[in-house]
Amino acid sequence: MMHAMNDPSAALAGMLPFDSIGLYEQPKPRFIFKMPRVVPDQKSKFESDELFRRLSRETEVRYTGYRDRPQEERQGRFLNACREGHTEIAFSTTGTNLQLVFSPPTNSYMPEKECDFDKEPGKVHLKSSFIMNGVCVRWRGWIDLERLDGLGCLEYNEERAQAEDALLKEQIERYNQRLREFEDKRSYRSQQERADQDLDVWSNRRRVY
Repeated sequence: MMHAMNDPSAALAGMLPFDSIGLYEQPKPRFIFKMPRVVPDQKSKFESDELFRRLSRETEVRYTGYRDRPQEERQGRFLNACREGHTEIAFSTTGTNLQLVFSPPTNSYMPEKECDFDKEPGKVHLKSSFIMNGVCVRWRGWIDLERLDGLGCLEYNEERAQAEDALLKEQIERYNQRLREFEDKRSYRSQQERADQDLDVWSNRRRVY
């Protein structure tokens, strides 16, 4: 008890709503670089990466939702999911699973429908844009409404890739700017500390002489 009474930090800790250690430690600069959504050269990766090369060829796909349920129930759930704007598929050759999100079908005229039940009887044609392994891509294909399988492929999404590239450059520039400001402040503090040390040495010499 005596130690706590004689320790000013202990007394302050009981009075203030924060850790007493923070009273004596200077805050350290922290630079948090948010993980980029895309890689620097998306098109090059899409064209050279083996997985993308395989998925860019039209390949058999299948609906993967509710695989433990009867086929008729799965058909109904697939239809409902498409009308809500999402579904789950997998490429049969690679086993790659995708969660597709797209604009639900509407009665209004749209030149590029992302969910189109009218293009072919008994099928739904889907388009879904997303980022996969740091590359902006678009899945395009169709699913048979009865068998719940079909064909599809990945395409490089040039338009979205350009938008994401611009965001990436802006993010890197902001980080570099913060880093430069920190280096400038640290350099200024170092100069001030050296100046103060020189002043102390000069003052001590005057007292000696």
